[in-house]
Order: sequence, then structure tokens, then C-alpha cells
Amino acid sequence: MKLKCVIIDDEPLAIDLLKTYVAKTPFLELTGTFNNALSAIDTINNGKTDVLFLDINMPQITGLEFSKTLPPTTKIIFTTAYDQYAVDGFRLNALDYLLKPINYTEFLQAANKALEWFKLTAASSNDNAASSATSIFVKSGYRMEKIEFDDILYIENQKDYVKFHLETQKEPVSSLMSMQSLEEKLPEKQFMRVHRSFIVNLDKIKTIERNCIVFGKEYIPVSESYKAKFMDFLNKHFF
Repeated sequence: MKLKCVIIDDEPLAIDLLKTYVAKTPFLELTGTFNNALSAIDTINNGKTDVLFLDINMPQITGLEFSKTLPPTTKIIFTTAYDQYAVDGFRLNALDYLLKPINYTEFLQAANKALEWFKLTAASSNDNAASSATSIFVKSGYRMEKIEFDDILYIENQKDYVKFHLETQKEPVSSLMSMQSLEEKLPEKQFMRVHRSFIVNLDKIKTIERNCIVFGKEYIPVSESYKAKFMDFLNKHFF
């Protein structure tokens, strides 16, 4: 993940120092530097700015005042020589507050906070998207088929292919895809991998026999590496 950042500071030496810090941080990409906040408005509004390194004491408009005009998706790391602004900075939901002179270790710690925030936000968005979906489109031969999650009994891995065993039809639907990529598309609360070759629909489980999940005449083994997670599910829902 690469974060686009902007530096705003009325001290040229402070800007130069932060520029060198950004350059040596692999996940940061500098998109602009400005000596006053008003000059940065177009860059922030017209292009995506993930992280703003923002000085507080500046002419025309202070960093604290300017931060109130920014979109919530732009995360702020305040930089200042005055520690009395720290409380105000955190009240404005700043990710961090760096007191000048800033060393690289402190800078990197603050940048890592930003990276973690964006990673967690992205993960949460992906989870919400997956949990709200009710079906998946898969390529089977020369056709695209829509498969409802509620129709899936279990999914079987066979080398480069997966087979969707469905409740409403006898023949499974085969698709050229990996189990790992498929797992990312399935709602975690409904599906669980119980073996390197099998993913089951937890809502469809009715019979368990000798470490196997039974679907009609088919017995799906629960391997040792997945047993603890599966037993935790059973304990929460059935015992």
C-alpha cells in the first residue's frame, strides 16, 4: 500500500527535512510541499491526499484551523515546535503530533500509524463488501454462471479447478480458480475451510460423523490443521 502525502510548513528547512524522511520511507509518496495552507487547497481537493504533515504555527491560517476544513479521508500528522498544541491536535483526531526537531524514528512511527489506519480501513471495507454479497459469478467453460451462496453445500478443490457442489442441482459447477482467491470472496461467517481441499457452507451442516461433515452420501473430512477452528464454531453454535 502506497500513501500519498503533502507537507505544509512555513519553514523551508523543516520542509527539506520532512522531504528526506518521506523519500526514505517506501510506503510514502510525496505529491506536494507548500509554505502555507491556503496554497495547498487545490492539491488536496483535486488529488487524493492520504496523509498531511501539517505545521501548526503559520501565517494566514493556522494548521489547527485549516485541519477543520479537510475531508475525513485525509489523515493529519501535526508538526510543531510548541507542545502546548498537543491536546488541541488530538481533539481534532490527528493521527499523531510530532514535536520539532523531529528525528526519523519519530517520523516513521507516525507514518506507520497512518499506514495501519488505512490498512484497517481497507480491510473493513472489504469485509463489509463480502458480507453484503449474496452470490458470486464464476467462469465455467465458456459461460459465466451466477451461484447463490445459499445454494452452495461445499466447495471442492481439484488441482487448478474448484467444484461448487450445489443443493439445487446434481452436477457440480467447475471453475478455473484457486481456493485462496475464492476464500477472499466468500462471507467468512457463512463459509469455512475445513481441509486443504474443502470449504463448507456452515449453514448447511446437519450431520457430523467421525471428524467428517456429511452431505448426503458425501463425507467431507476435517483435517487436523483446521480442526480447532471448526470445533470452536461447533462449541459456539451447537453445544
